[in-house]
Amino acid sequence: MTTRIAAAATLALGLSFTAGTAGAFEIESAGLTVGITPTVSSDYLFRGVSQTRNRPAVQGTIDIQHTTGLYVGAFASNVAFLGTNARQEIDALAGWRTTFAGVSLDLGAIAYNYPGYQHTAPGTFDLQYYELAVKAAYEIPSLPVPVKILGAFNWSPNYQLESGNGYYVEGGVEIGLPYDFTLAARGGYQWIQNNTRWGSPDFGNWNVTLSYKFSDFVLTAGYFDTSLSRSECFGSQKICDARGMVYLSRTF
Repeated sequence: MTTRIAAAATLALGLSFTAGTAGAFEIESAGLTVGITPTVSSDYLFRGVSQTRNRPAVQGTIDIQHTTGLYVGAFASNVAFLGTNARQEIDALAGWRTTFAGVSLDLGAIAYNYPGYQHTAPGTFDLQYYELAVKAAYEIPSLPVPVKILGAFNWSPNYQLESGNGYYVEGGVEIGLPYDFTLAARGGYQWIQNNTRWGSPDFGNWNVTLSYKFSDFVLTAGYFDTSLSRSECFGSQKICDARGMVYLSRTF
């Protein structure tokens, strides 16, 4: 079992590197920019693995950033993990965003929480954990269309299910197309120290998406997959299979 970013989160909760997200509002007297993004999705994927056992998700993100680049935020979604009573996930985010030599940087931390989840039975372990994260984005200048290169590195000293050090790296590209379309591709790899406790080998994941922006809405459809076979997937579940997804988000 794993947690988090919905495909929606991959694009939406990745959270913009700069304040002033389309549709966000400003509190000028406090130097704050606030963005609220509800999302409905055909599934909730985190690093290619379904968090809802292949069922739809309703999610929300809030991002509050100061003019200094400091920010806090939160993400909420329904979840469904086999053999647990976890039904919701509420994450807390905090960090600092800046730009250096044309590169947008995001240095932050994410705490993954599952209110109401109990693991008092023998042989069960805690779902909650935290990660430190570094993200970078660079838009290549002087091209006919906008092209952005993305990279990220996440580390947890005690990953989900108390499985020890967890390391995740990801790279990607976003290409702005005519008529407010965006083509994006991402690939990442997850390492876990204690694979037996975690429930799968280390694995890769990748996706290709096409998004269309209209007004303050973004409609996205994509293909998502992992390197895990059915027999390697958390007790032979179907949550690691390749799939198509669609989701709709709006920023207020």
